[in-house]
Amino acid sequence: MLKTVKESVGSVWQLPARVLPVVRLLYLPARALPAVRLFYLPVRIFLVALLLQSLLIISSAAGTGNEQDSLFRIIFYNVENLFDTANDPLRNDDDFTPDGARRWTVFRLQNKINNLYRAIVAAGDWHVPAIIGLCEVENRYVLEMLVNRTGLGRYRYGIVHRNSADRRGIDVAILYRPDRFELLAERFIPVSFPFDTVATTRDIVYIKGVASLSGPAASEASAGSADTAGLAGYSGLAGLADVAPADTLHLFANHWPSRWGGVAESSRYRNYAALVLRSLTDSIFSADPDARIVIMGDFNDEPGDASLKNYLGAGFDYREPEAGRLYNISHENMRGQRSYKFRGEWFLFDQFIVSGALLGSAGGLRTSYGSVSVFAGEFLLVPDDTWFGYKPFRSYEGFRYTGGFSDHLPVVLDLFW
Repeated sequence: MLKTVKESVGSVWQLPARVLPVVRLLYLPARALPAVRLFYLPVRIFLVALLLQSLLIISSAAGTGNEQDSLFRIIFYNVENLFDTANDPLRNDDDFTPDGARRWTVFRLQNKINNLYRAIVAAGDWHVPAIIGLCEVENRYVLEMLVNRTGLGRYRYGIVHRNSADRRGIDVAILYRPDRFELLAERFIPVSFPFDTVATTRDIVYIKGVASLSGPAASEASAGSADTAGLAGYSGLAGLADVAPADTLHLFANHWPSRWGGVAESSRYRNYAALVLRSLTDSIFSADPDARIVIMGDFNDEPGDASLKNYLGAGFDYREPEAGRLYNISHENMRGQRSYKFRGEWFLFDQFIVSGALLGSAGGLRTSYGSVSVFAGEFLLVPDDTWFGYKPFRSYEGFRYTGGFSDHLPVVLDLFW
């Protein structure tokens, strides 16, 4: 599961000379810096922040001539309880307030935002993702913190989100870069259960848009977050039509019902969510069997479980893909890689599923079964003293604040032309 630090930052030793002194200083032991020995930890924290900003600037300045610009990178991340600090009487968020059981303060919230920013940039291998799918976010406010109060702000991410019926108050959202994705439509599909009218869960979030190589559109888009209305008349990608390939993408972000109460006892809720999603993809395929579809999410099931394999119909035989079918490309490529650990066992709940058109050899936007991975950077993991090995570095262990990231690891998918 562990990657080396060098792997996590993508061969930092080959960075431009102006950045190397900062990187090398991070690796020096405290005894090598006697003048700042007492202040070495805060110095390292400052240097890490400086390094992240430098790497983002380098990535941004690389331009469309950089080979990586032909990648359309998508990340999905269950960020575990990203709440604001205010008490919402309509949400079960009492623990996540300054006076609540978890003593959730503005400082702790900002620390979590900074951590998530760090994880997203590193998971993108210092190549800022075009699309970011998130789950377990309370509201639009925390999403705006992430895209406006971190280094992501320079990319002017748009936000697709609405409050769902989930009782815990945790929702699904999609962030997108306007210079890489022209938003055409967004929908929020509620999932309600005919066999249990009391149970609630998160919406399935759908977006449709045109994917493209990097371009000048970001500078023409409105500052901050954006929604469909905010992009009315937006034509920032039009100028790239003659010089860069572009394709229409359908994306679905999911957070299916948990296994709370037992795997077998809760399976019907996930099976039903799968049927809802399948009805949506079937409607797209009926109009266009060659539609390019990406499904991402925390499904609380693994690729071989009935919800994904049978009810959704996401197959594994993707070496000879067919139009109008779904393929779980997380299945084979992620063997040995897992995104979530529970009671000593790793699970692959966070996955990417794509349509056959994206696996074909024809021109246009496509992917392959080797283009998906779990990002397990060392800084996202801590020793597991109870079950041995390692586990994700969370914000809390029980009710004890630890200042980490999430109980899940992010997953990454690359599309290319």
